[in-house]
Amino acid sequence: MSQDRNMKWLNDRKIIYRRDPINDQPTIETNYYKYYEKGTYECYHLFRSKAKITTYKSLKWHFYVLYFLNQDTGLLPTHVYEFIADKENGFVTFFISDRKLQAMIDDVFQNGGEPPKNKLRKIIFKDFKGLTPEQKMSIVGKLIGRSKKIHEEDIYQCMLDLNDMGKKITVARIAGLLNCSARTIYRTIGNDLKQEKELLNKEL
Repeated sequence: MSQDRNMKWLNDRKIIYRRDPINDQPTIETNYYKYYEKGTYECYHLFRSKAKITTYKSLKWHFYVLYFLNQDTGLLPTHVYEFIADKENGFVTFFISDRKLQAMIDDVFQNGGEPPKNKLRKIIFKDFKGLTPEQKMSIVGKLIGRSKKIHEEDIYQCMLDLNDMGKKITVARIAGLLNCSARTIYRTIGNDLKQEKELLNKEL
């Protein structure tokens, strides 16, 4: 059984690891969600899914996001990044040498500050609104499924919500949510999403 993330450590130190869009305006906003018809790159929700960090590249991206989100309140001390990179704390699946980790942290300190590259999101559910996973899935299907063309960001949204429900991500389930054929999903999904699909399923 994998180690649970020690989120309490981050929360006790008021580390910011989530932020909704601040410049992009939603096409529709209700008490339960924000819907961006053209999508937004400004949604940073670290550690939302159960999937852990499995590569150096992903670890560095998480570091850049943390640097970016917390820069207005001052630079995060080095030990915050060291804590996340320590396998015993439940955030990563691998061990990293002190030399490699220090080089990664130095790079973030030198080059961080700009918005890190991010995935496009269309639906952002608001916290603590009491929606069940099934209700969220129904909303996703209605909002995204009405689009005439399926995009990778639509598939990614469905993957995240299936994972939140604790259900295995399959092409058939994604196709059912988006009201399209499995062939359409196979034709649209890229290698990055295929890899993320495997990671999300692995952590169930």
